[in-house]
Amino acid sequence: MFAHLPMAGGPLVHDSLTHGGFRRSQNIAYRPACEGCAACVSARLPVNDYVFSRSERRVLGRGAHVVRHLVEAEATREQYDLLTAYLNSRHAGGGMADMSWSDYVAMVEDTTVRTHMVEYRAPSADGGPGALLACALVDEMADGLSLVYSFFDPAIARASPGSFIILDHVRQANDTGLAYLYLGYWVRGSAKMDYKAKFSPIEILDMTGWRLMSTRDLAPQND
Repeated sequence: MFAHLPMAGGPLVHDSLTHGGFRRSQNIAYRPACEGCAACVSARLPVNDYVFSRSERRVLGRGAHVVRHLVEAEATREQYDLLTAYLNSRHAGGGMADMSWSDYVAMVEDTTVRTHMVEYRAPSADGGPGALLACALVDEMADGLSLVYSFFDPAIARASPGSFIILDHVRQANDTGLAYLYLGYWVRGSAKMDYKAKFSPIEILDMTGWRLMSTRDLAPQND
């Protein structure tokens, strides 16, 4: 299902649709609606109740030297070069692998909602901007932050930068008095999406509304 986000009232419409399980791509909100299948499940972290585990504290510790910059949602060539390296390394066969510069500009800038980029950079000895290590495109909602897309330098993959970005946004949401961090869709058994279920507590959306994920949700389904 698709819905256009309007020029007037875009943030309010976006908030309402996100609460109902939609995700944003530029000025379109979408939600999978496949006949006989409900595998794509919206997921969010309730940041007020979130307690970092020992392994998560280690991830945050490994990234303690990284400098975070919140910048306007304006595409740069530096970001695009990092995205290209990331896609070539991690998702060479995916649908985004051939993303052009103009596609990237549209992804970042074509929106009517409140959004920004977060750049993670290496520390710099001369006071200038350090090397760009990772980026996240983030929507601002009335009750939380929504991670639209993130990418990182493949050379730092062993430091768990994807998890670091999520955990750092838990801190950002908490620091600004927001209740949730929206992670998009989780699909049980999907190698590319199972990582989301490792964060706890985590809420998922079903026919009854948002609820805490249980061990039953993680159990393999019988054919």
